[in-house]
Amino acid sequence: MALPTYLQLVNDVLVRMREPTVSTVSENTVSALVGKYINDAKRQVSDAYDWDAFNTPITVSTIANTTGPYSITGAGVRFKTMDVINTTSFYQMSPLSHANYDSFYYTTPTPTTGLPMYYSIKGVDTNGDIKVNFWPVPDAVYSIRFSLIVPEADFSTDSSTTLLAKEPIVLGAFARALVERGEDGGLSSSEAYALYKSSMSDLIALELARSPENDTFEAV
Repeated sequence: MALPTYLQLVNDVLVRMREPTVSTVSENTVSALVGKYINDAKRQVSDAYDWDAFNTPITVSTIANTTGPYSITGAGVRFKTMDVINTTSFYQMSPLSHANYDSFYYTTPTPTTGLPMYYSIKGVDTNGDIKVNFWPVPDAVYSIRFSLIVPEADFSTDSSTTLLAKEPIVLGAFARALVERGEDGGLSSSEAYALYKSSMSDLIALELARSPENDTFEAV
């Protein structure tokens, strides 16, 4: 089954609104507004659950005697961390608070070097990716594997696709469009939102049946 495109999702919502379909998302003010709602709904669906489709491993290579900061390239700032493993030394690493990292690093004349066992978030780089420091200061080159849930970027072109199921995205955008338009004798915004929530619940249940270890999600 082909992945749904931005334009297809917008047209799906326009049909539900009894509006003409378009050949490009920016064709008119209604389609452009629906395009905004599609992106809003996709972000909400993305953030509501740790979807298997977004499971992304990113490896960071340390530099000897350099604590960081190292960029987790491609992670952005909306990701969730599943685990962090030093694959060179087969060691599972733990998060470290800013305060504890500063205490360890700055309270001795010579910071401790050795096998990195902890990672600490250290701001965002110019590409919008999170940076981390490692503790102890790596004494050699290590490969640190971050297993993350990284949501997709917003749709930007008509042909942009999503790995998510289209139903909750379309229904979430449709509910938003009905709020903007007002009731017109068709489906109400509250009814559309109830369909969106039902669609989300069904998809989460299906994914839980495949991956029961992922047993928590945000309220939608």
